[in-house]
Amino acid sequence: MSLAALAVEYGHAEPIEIHFDELDAMGLVHNARYAVLLERALAGYWARYGHSYRGGRPTSPDAFTAVREFTIAYQVPIRGTGEVLVHFWLEHLGGSSAVYGFRFVSPDGSTTYAEGRRVNVRLDPATLRPAPWTDAARSVAVTLLKP
Repeated sequence: MSLAALAVEYGHAEPIEIHFDELDAMGLVHNARYAVLLERALAGYWARYGHSYRGGRPTSPDAFTAVREFTIAYQVPIRGTGEVLVHFWLEHLGGSSAVYGFRFVSPDGSTTYAEGRRVNVRLDPATLRPAPWTDAARSVAVTLLKP
């Protein structure tokens, strides 16, 4: 990806590519695609730290999560294909949950297309009940905390 990450005061800005099949009939990113694009940004970030899925299996216990809540407010439509940034951070890191804040922004950071919140819960694969984050995940997560 040619887009360089925007320098942010907290959290991380992950570049993502908008593809043609993510557009609606008006050439705008379809509202339902924002959740998938956020997922791609978060997955790419966490994979670099060893928390991902390979061969249909989590590479670490912390990759086994469920989204408990997702809210988004759309500000300005994203028009057409190309690159945008997903700036995300943690508002709160609990024992088994993580509350993300996020915003979709233009490459120069001057336009916010959408912003919202997502709550993830780490689950025990056997019981599907909340389970505590490992120390390995916590060490990465704390770097995303908003001051």
